[in-house]
Amino acid sequence: MAQNYNVTKIEEKWLDSWEKQQLFQGVTQADVVKADAVKTGKDPLYLLFAFAYPSGSGLHVGHVESKTALDILARYYRMNNRDVFFPVGWDAFGLPAENYAIKTGVPPAETTRAAIDTFRRQIKRIGISYDWKAELATSHPGYYRWTQWLFLELHRQGLAYQGEGVVNWCPSCQTVLANEQVVDGACERCGSEVTQKSMKQWYFKITEYKDELISGLDEVDWPTATKEQQLNWIGRRVGAQVQFSVESAPDAERLACFTTRVDTIFGVTFLAMSPEKWQSSGLMEQVSAQKRDEIEKYLKAAGKKTEEQRKIGEKDKTGIDTGLTAINPVNGQVVPIYVADYILAGYGTGVVMGVPGHDERDHSFARKHQLPIIEVITPAAGAKKNDKSVFTEHGVLQNSGNYTGLSSEEAIGQLLSDFNADIEKTTTYKLRDWLISRQRYWGAPIPIVYDPDGNPHPVKDEHLPWLLPTDVDFKPTGESPLRSSQEFIQRTEKLYGKGWRPEFDTMDTFVDSSWYFLRYLDARNEQVFAQPELLKYWLPVDFYMIGPEHIVLHLLYSRFFAKFLRDQGYLEINEPFSKMRHQGMILGPDGKKMSKSKGNVINPDDVIEKFGADTLRVYEMFMGPIESDKPWDVSAVAGVYRFLNRIYDLVVQVAEGKAVTNPAVKRKLHQTIRKVSSDIPALKFNTAIAAMMECLNDWETSMRADKTGITREEARYFTQILAPFAPFLAEELHELLGGKHSVHTTEWPTWDDSIAAEQSVEIPVQINGKVRGKIKLPAEQASDQAVVIQAARADERIAAWLAEAKIIKEIYVPRKILNIVVKI
Repeated sequence: MAQNYNVTKIEEKWLDSWEKQQLFQGVTQADVVKADAVKTGKDPLYLLFAFAYPSGSGLHVGHVESKTALDILARYYRMNNRDVFFPVGWDAFGLPAENYAIKTGVPPAETTRAAIDTFRRQIKRIGISYDWKAELATSHPGYYRWTQWLFLELHRQGLAYQGEGVVNWCPSCQTVLANEQVVDGACERCGSEVTQKSMKQWYFKITEYKDELISGLDEVDWPTATKEQQLNWIGRRVGAQVQFSVESAPDAERLACFTTRVDTIFGVTFLAMSPEKWQSSGLMEQVSAQKRDEIEKYLKAAGKKTEEQRKIGEKDKTGIDTGLTAINPVNGQVVPIYVADYILAGYGTGVVMGVPGHDERDHSFARKHQLPIIEVITPAAGAKKNDKSVFTEHGVLQNSGNYTGLSSEEAIGQLLSDFNADIEKTTTYKLRDWLISRQRYWGAPIPIVYDPDGNPHPVKDEHLPWLLPTDVDFKPTGESPLRSSQEFIQRTEKLYGKGWRPEFDTMDTFVDSSWYFLRYLDARNEQVFAQPELLKYWLPVDFYMIGPEHIVLHLLYSRFFAKFLRDQGYLEINEPFSKMRHQGMILGPDGKKMSKSKGNVINPDDVIEKFGADTLRVYEMFMGPIESDKPWDVSAVAGVYRFLNRIYDLVVQVAEGKAVTNPAVKRKLHQTIRKVSSDIPALKFNTAIAAMMECLNDWETSMRADKTGITREEARYFTQILAPFAPFLAEELHELLGGKHSVHTTEWPTWDDSIAAEQSVEIPVQINGKVRGKIKLPAEQASDQAVVIQAARADERIAAWLAEAKIIKEIYVPRKILNIVVKI
């Protein structure tokens, strides 16, 4: 091992050099807006990593993995003459900093600023080549001024509106809680039972774009599972709306049920209503006093559950018989009406027709409440019944009156025609408008003021940013902390008149973090959120890497904003992120998710202090596929460190001596350049590193065998392909080899296929699926099946296996494997 490979000295030396040169700033944004900027011949590439929340604990090794992966792409494409934009910023508003302020009294602005400083130091030390000139933080007035502008633009178009919304309420803390603050139905702060409360809230009308949010997924290169998550959240379902009349209240409004399986309507044995739908229906007046008390008790219990608890409660299927009945419009059958909290008001109509013979949820509910189960669909002739206990697929109708014998498809069409007054074809969506109000402090103030009569008005553009006040009490009082600010109230009255009041709610932090990729492009502009030329030049984002935890709401909201701004003439794109992938998780050495409580957290600072940032980077990329979860292995870290030291040793020898070109060394180099050049764009970083390790092994073997070594040119090429992975070491070696400028500004080396071609090919030979030998042929003969088979039969080892056998078939995969099927 090289004694003079001083990791700390080398890495700090080049870190300082890059800082002074501002090496990774690329084409300045000012240059881009010039008339001839788009004609520079460079191909713009926008690389984006998910907005990071700057926690007080600093980076963990999971952050290092994803940031390094994108940094490798950035460095690789810069060396391939791409104009790379690789910005960084901080999702700085949010609940953790506010909770810390409540606990300690330290203002969130202070803790957030300190956390950002820590993150920035750590990221630079790892060698991530961000464009720091574009750095931003959502808590800075220069950023949230434009978040507020976006709210006002939506408000002007009627897409930001006020309405009643149900929130989680802690009666002890006297405050609204976010879903993440509710643990097993209780307040995470005090343990009190959480209830549901209706409050006036602000919404964004994301449902205006529901169909385009579906069709737009065809335009992007995203993982299939991510697209499916988006589609499931939007939840478009084409079906029918069936009207049931209430038997005991003929004058009452009929109950509309949405179903995608109207062919099962003869199997309806009950209706189930959401608690919210029941309360707004007026049907309580129709029930007896005793039954009313029972229903009120059930509604009170349901009101204590969060929506997530109610979804989980589908397994339990609680409900109460109201004593009322409804009439099935197709057969006049009378069925009971239940209130059930697993039915959610926002999905469909809030009323479900129960078909326990052909729906698993309805089946569970019917069994628990001892309701009839009628099977009205049977598998079509020749079709197999599914493995589920309930037949849920299309088939042939039975027990369905005149419709018996029709296929499901035929019956649906006929029922829609025969009962068009009671059954209407329709489409429903699970997607609901985005509730953005938060009764919290550490967020962007909603730019709305109220006149003395309580009517809302938008804050004037000249009063933006509508600053977050600092004279607040963080302790929960049941109201937004902003209500305690005298400055906020006095400011509003001074600007708008006596008796005017500000909106005291702040915006959901998802609002800040769902448009940040646009502000990066012109982060210091105080006139517009970004100049049109910059938006046109860089958008859409070419590659986005985010964790799987962000694949639903964040992406949905970002797409909504992009489509809205397009419609207002600010953008020319339909989708914000062309290509996206997700990184896996770095697990602890015990194979479990890292956490302080488990004591298995790996601090990147500790690894860097011992082995250096290059070792940390290369090890994490070598652990396995970027999308997989991988356990930390301390011994493997040391192995990577030794690998880098061997590279250093080799290049030092080359720099100090002379060598003659060796054809085998040169061939391996060109093969490695080709492999690494292919693997980096495909995110196959682990196999790219494996190829470099194999190249180094071959070179060292060759040098020991024939003493010829490698040339300075060959060493320089190897240093260049190492540069994206181990940027500090590559920079040092490039200088040792006589490089006058940074290795990261050199052109990526090319390979020659004729040089990279193998002189001979080794082909495994299987007999009945088991490898029994290998044959070696000149490369030019390896594609000729007849030659390969003849060579295999001539090989002594293979011939011995074939001596007493009859050859049935010979299968050859060119240059890969020969399989001979025999009968013994």
